[in-house]
Amino acid sequence: MLKSLFTRLEEIYPELVAIRRDLHMYPELSFQEVNTPRKIADFLENLGLEVRTEVGGRGVVGKLRGGKPGRTIAFRADFDALPIQDEKEVEYKSRVPGVMHACGHDVHTASLLGVAKVLSEVKEEISGTVIFIHQFAEEQIPGGAKSMIEDGCLDGVDAIYGVHVWSSLPIGTIGIIEGDAMAAGDKFEIEIIGKGGHGAKPQITIDSLVVGAQLVNNLQNIVSRRIDPYKPAVVTVGTFQAGQAFNVIADRASLTGTVRTFDDEVRDSIEANINQIAKSTCESSGAKANVNYIRGYPSLWNHPEHIQKAENVAINLLGKENIKYPLPSMGMEDFAYYLKEVPGAFVFVGGGNSELEAEYPQHHPKFNVDERSILISAKFFLSILLEE
Repeated sequence: MLKSLFTRLEEIYPELVAIRRDLHMYPELSFQEVNTPRKIADFLENLGLEVRTEVGGRGVVGKLRGGKPGRTIAFRADFDALPIQDEKEVEYKSRVPGVMHACGHDVHTASLLGVAKVLSEVKEEISGTVIFIHQFAEEQIPGGAKSMIEDGCLDGVDAIYGVHVWSSLPIGTIGIIEGDAMAAGDKFEIEIIGKGGHGAKPQITIDSLVVGAQLVNNLQNIVSRRIDPYKPAVVTVGTFQAGQAFNVIADRASLTGTVRTFDDEVRDSIEANINQIAKSTCESSGAKANVNYIRGYPSLWNHPEHIQKAENVAINLLGKENIKYPLPSMGMEDFAYYLKEVPGAFVFVGGGNSELEAEYPQHHPKFNVDERSILISAKFFLSILLEE
C-alpha cells in the first residue's frame, strides 16, 4: 500500500509545489493569518474531511476517519510567516512587502495537504483516524499550539508527529534527535531608570547608558559562572536603546534579550539571576531597574519510542547513510506543547541545495529550500502512519 501512496504523491507533486509557491507569494504574519487558513480549510473540505476552523484562534483541524478500526494519529504543520523582506530573485518571491516565508512553513503546509489528499482517496483502507493540525502563529510567543490544544485539537489523539524543513541539512536527508531536541525560549525586557542631564556635566547625572553597558557585561556571567557547564544555556541581549542626542546623558535605557535552556531548574535559575543582577547593577550606580521576564515555549523533548520509530521509517525511506544526527538546537518550537500532552516525535527534513542557492539559514532574507523536501516530508508522514 505504501508504494501506491508514494506513487500517487509523486503524481500530485506539481500541485503541491504550486500550493507552496502560492503560500510563499502571499505570506501572512503570526496572529494575522486570514487567507492562509481559509485556503487550507477549503482544500480539506473539498477532500471530504471533517474540518474545524478558528481552532484556538486561527487554526484549522481536519479529521479523516479510516474505514478500519485503529489508533488516532495527528500530524502538524504550521503556516505563519516572518517580518522579513524577501531578497530572493525567484518567480514566486513574496508579493507582500516586509513579509516572507523564511522558515519553511509553506513547505510544511503543502506537504501535509498532500498527505491529506492521498489518504482521502483510500480512506476505506486506512486503519484508525488521522488528524491534520494546521497551526497558526508558531513564530511569535505565545504561539498557536497552546490555544489549539486548549480548544481540543488533541482530543482522543494517541500520538503526534511533526517535521521541520532544515536548510542546513542537504536534500535527501532526515535529521533525528532523541530526547532534548529544541530549547525552551524566553524573553526578557529591562528598563533602566537613571537621571539625565548635559553631556558636559556627568557628575550630576546617573547615566543609564553606562549602567546598561555594565549590565550587558554582567548578564554574560550568568551562563559562564552560575550555570552547570554540563547543562546548555544561552543568554543573549538582542537590543540596547538609550539616548537621542550626542551631548545628552539619557535618563532611561532599555534592554531586551532571549534565554534558551533545556533544563527546567536552569531556566528558573537564569530568570532569578537576571532579576538579581539587573537590580543590583542598577542600584550600585544609583539607578533603578524594572524587569519583565516572559516565559516562551517549553523545551521540545522527543519521546524515545516514537523518535526510534521515526528513525526506522527514515532509514527505510532514504537509507541509513542519509540519516543525520545533529546536535540539539537552541532554537525554540511550540510543537513542544503537543509533546507535553501526547507522545510523539519531531524530525528535521533536509532542504539544502547549493545548486539552487538554497543554502541560507532559517530567518534569512534569501532563505529557500529544495522543493523536493515537500515530497520527502509527505512520504515520511505516510510511512509513520502505516507504522502506527
